[in-house]
Amino acid sequence: MKKKYWYGNLLLMCVLTLPVTVSGNALEQQRTDFLQAEKLIAQGDDEAFWDISESLKGYPLYPYLQYQWLKNNLHQTIRILGFLSEYKDTRYADLLRSQWLNYLAQHENWYEFLQHYHASGNSALECQFYWAKYKTGDAQLALNESKRLWTVGNSLPKECDALISALTTSPLFTQELIWQRFELALKKDNVQLAEYLKRLLKDQVIADVWLQIHKKPALIENNALWINPDQQGGRIFAHAIDRMAKTDPELAIQIWDDRKRHFAMDAQTDQRLERRLALALAFTKNKKAYERLSRLVNVDAEVREWKVRAALLEQNWQHIADALAGLTDQERLEPRWQYWQARSLAKTGDELQAQNIYNHLAEDRSFYGFLAADMVSKPYHLADKPIFLSGNELESLAEESDFKMARELNFFGRTPEAQRQWWFAIKKLPKERLMTAAKLAQHWQWDQVAIFTLAKADYWDDMGLRFPVNYLSEVSNNAYRHNLDPAVIFGLIRQESVFDRYAESPVGARGLMQIMPKTGQQIAQELRDKWQSEASLFDPDINVKYGTFYYKQLLDRFKGHFALATAAYNAGPRRVGQWLPSGETVPADIWIETIPFKETRKYVSAVLSYIVIYQERMHRKALKIKDFMLDVLPG
Repeated sequence: MKKKYWYGNLLLMCVLTLPVTVSGNALEQQRTDFLQAEKLIAQGDDEAFWDISESLKGYPLYPYLQYQWLKNNLHQTIRILGFLSEYKDTRYADLLRSQWLNYLAQHENWYEFLQHYHASGNSALECQFYWAKYKTGDAQLALNESKRLWTVGNSLPKECDALISALTTSPLFTQELIWQRFELALKKDNVQLAEYLKRLLKDQVIADVWLQIHKKPALIENNALWINPDQQGGRIFAHAIDRMAKTDPELAIQIWDDRKRHFAMDAQTDQRLERRLALALAFTKNKKAYERLSRLVNVDAEVREWKVRAALLEQNWQHIADALAGLTDQERLEPRWQYWQARSLAKTGDELQAQNIYNHLAEDRSFYGFLAADMVSKPYHLADKPIFLSGNELESLAEESDFKMARELNFFGRTPEAQRQWWFAIKKLPKERLMTAAKLAQHWQWDQVAIFTLAKADYWDDMGLRFPVNYLSEVSNNAYRHNLDPAVIFGLIRQESVFDRYAESPVGARGLMQIMPKTGQQIAQELRDKWQSEASLFDPDINVKYGTFYYKQLLDRFKGHFALATAAYNAGPRRVGQWLPSGETVPADIWIETIPFKETRKYVSAVLSYIVIYQERMHRKALKIKDFMLDVLPG
């Protein structure tokens, strides 16, 4: 339904089966003391805190406890430096350093700030770093770097105010610099920032025209509104065309072709807009896209791929063959383009070579591999090879300090903090140990974490780990209620939440099947259920019930077409309706390949292939990929 927050939340586990280095009673006492120490920090009782913390030096969360006290006592320079030295390899060292540096900046302790500053990608600290340089005598360097920091399309943090104030009163602060940021702000649709920057410009009339055209690009047709074919006029014209390409690419192309010669347009801008317009045609499934893409001089991977898709939109197999020939050697090896190469060969008469490619591709465990397998009536190739661990590899990893910290944080139900600690811990591991970490997460029943960790190891053949069969009763009951195969629901859950019942997306979708609260309320009303709360969507019983009901509604709406219903579950039924062909029938594989949204295109192919995998995992043979490949009829 919506873009997902993939990392989700770790499952809560209070009982862990791997051994610990201290006895159960000792660990229980440490946990009790840890909670008491946190209370003392909150109460500000430093003496009692240090007394109790002495007994916790061997406890995995001791660095975390020290960090909590030190971030509230940033004047304790000696203790902070000791912590940064002793625990430099922990996640809390960088967190404390950032807070301490901010404290030093606030107190204008510039020399100490410079001594301990580490570049971290934090724009607030970077501004403070160059302001420290300015205050300690290196003003020219600071001002030169401030131009780079200032020339962005977003607002800057307040920590940058002093540095930027120095820039704006220096000779480096020119009208062109203001125009650059004004343009960048509008490119990011940050109208509020652009309105502020307008006040700094000498020619506010042109800025006003630019703002009007930004809000309503069609005004570009009104010559009376702006008659300024100089450098600024060219930039306004280019900006308007770029904006218009999103909503009306054909009109944008007409205006661009008719008028661009009237403006001083550099070659880079010209090619950028030619690319933008050609791709915009392809994204709107316009059959003129192939010709426009073919005119581009500078091509990149996205253009090469969309040229193939534009040819597919035409269903012109000679154009498809030509576009495939334009891919790089490396790109042509990808399963996606191998499949379309075989389809093209079959359509243009080389059936034997097409069969050879299909047979080879059928050995690939992917959407395109499954399509190829159906083409040549071969069984699906799953290549299930579970990870084999020898000796005490799991126990050894679990006893490392980073993982012990994650385990303890999870014991206390501090799920986000445990999650952050896990991802910090695995950053240090080589690929072979990442596989061990994935098995450790699986052992702890952190299925989503196990799956993502295994992906970082670039190992894909442990089917049991990658495709768990959890919540079987909830899935089966609701699938049968709506006459659906359980593998369909498992495929959706695997893509939507990766089996994290507490998953929540940035826009608020919740639970296993990522139901938006508003959608949940509507479904509850239709089912005559009493709506409980948004939190109820984290209940697997409710979430799977509502998600399955909603998917079945989409399936009915799109006349039993799984690919269309699956696309609608991700992008919404209105968009899918807009993507239906307007004239002739389109083969399903072409329709899927030409979905304009990359996320939805990947989503549909992933879910359909996951359904096949779950069919195999559950020892069922009811569904094949070809069952989802019904022709897409005109809308």
